Amino acid sequence: MERQELINELNLCVSYCDACYDGCSQEQDRHMLERCMMLDKECREICRLTASLLEAGSENADKFVKLCADICKLCAEECHKHAHDHCQECAAQCDKCYEMCVAYFDQMLAL
Repeated sequence: MERQELINELNLCVSYCDACYDGCSQEQDRHMLERCMMLDKECREICRLTASLLEAGSENADKFVKLCADICKLCAEECHKHAHDHCQECAAQCDKCYEMCVAYFDQMLAL
């Protein structure tokens, strides 16, 4: 997998997490979505930071890719629990981002 492909996926995940957070904050049951919103913010920030480190060629980027995978997985798991469209869309993107981070990390370990 190309580094730029992962960067693009991470940036896309940032957008989906933003949309989910905004959507959750407008829902009537938003008090039931507090964990979802917290994980949306955490996932957004780690994806943004990881993309930035990859773009910069940081020697520590692989460590962040691993952490990013873990947080994307948590965010996806939480979003899957909620029927709102924005949650389901975010879950799908976080699942994809998780898979790509794992693949990229595994590829880096093989080098």
